[in-house]
Amino acid sequence: MTMPFKNALAAALLTAILTTPLLGLQLQLDAYRVVLHAHWTPVLIAVSAVFVFQLFKPLLARSRMRVPAPVWPTLRPQQQRYAVLALLVLALVWPFFGARGHVDIATLALIYIMLGLGLNIVVGFAGLLDLGYVGFYAVGAYTYALLYQYFGLTFWQCLPLAAGMSALFGLILGFPVLRLRGDYLAIVTLGFGEIIRLLLNNLSPITGGPDGISGIPKPSVFGIEMARHASVEGGTTFHALLDMRYQGGHMVIFLYLLALLLASLSYVVSSRLLRMPMGRAWEALRDDEVACRSLGLNPTRIKLSAFTLGAAFAGLAGSFFAARQGLVNPESFTFIESALILAIVVLGGMGSQWGVILAAILLTVLPELARSFAQYRMLLFGLVMVLMMMWRPQGLLPARRPHVELPQ
Repeated sequence: MTMPFKNALAAALLTAILTTPLLGLQLQLDAYRVVLHAHWTPVLIAVSAVFVFQLFKPLLARSRMRVPAPVWPTLRPQQQRYAVLALLVLALVWPFFGARGHVDIATLALIYIMLGLGLNIVVGFAGLLDLGYVGFYAVGAYTYALLYQYFGLTFWQCLPLAAGMSALFGLILGFPVLRLRGDYLAIVTLGFGEIIRLLLNNLSPITGGPDGISGIPKPSVFGIEMARHASVEGGTTFHALLDMRYQGGHMVIFLYLLALLLASLSYVVSSRLLRMPMGRAWEALRDDEVACRSLGLNPTRIKLSAFTLGAAFAGLAGSFFAARQGLVNPESFTFIESALILAIVVLGGMGSQWGVILAAILLTVLPELARSFAQYRMLLFGLVMVLMMMWRPQGLLPARRPHVELPQ
């Protein structure tokens, strides 16, 4: 047998061994008994796909197959402003005509856009691998929940406090990892995210433990509640003030518009930071730390600023998440959330803000459209990431960096 056929056969055999317990054998409840059922179709599909791919892999390597980078039209600054303004107007008008479920999914996508833009500062701009970013997300959510529960503060009062508290935790995390890079930095940040989750689980008298905190109020409109009835006797509601009939969809649209405002603010702030000396210092640290030191820049301050500002964006997203859900518990902030946010940054293109926005929309909307494949969601997600790393490692929309070409 030829070598490609041997490799394909070995890969197919290994795939069969790995996928049989995951896809081929399923436990089902039959009355009071647990019965083991065999489903061989997914296993056969996976084995066949791996066999064919490994068999023709040498041909693909010889042909040097690569996915070409999309050629985007070059717009002048004035045209770019008009394009962004048109997209913003479309995003503002769409929820008034879209279905309620679609608007709710779009709100979730905007939360992940905020998280992706924040992590893009740490990973994409500064080049610091952070696997515990969900810890800052949890700090922002629990800051709003605890301040409301114990002090009765509103969402608008807690929003800057949540961002500040997450930024403080980012500063605290920054000090132990000043001398770490690469895998060691990833392990420390991963441990930080797990420590936050375990603390939230075990501090039951304060955080409610595994049950979390419920009854978190929705944001108000300039102090006016958007509810059917006012929570305070003698108070008024938004629909009563405008003499409108109350509908539950109004709150969904309001939450979407608020998420759009916060996501736009995150994009504008991160864009301005990138063009400031601080953003140039992040890029210098990412490209070469030794050269960064030789230029007189202080890597300590640069790393701390990246962790602090990136965590502040997570705090904003976390406080809004708590207000949208009305309930927070530690199970909402597991490691898989950090992996998903990091996948958004990598899939979109590290350092590319528009790429992060596109990847956040795709990874949020596509699973909702393919609910029939919900049990294979993580398998498909992993397959897409592997293919992206093989054929397009720079991401969907790679960042454009200024460069100089010497004449021939």
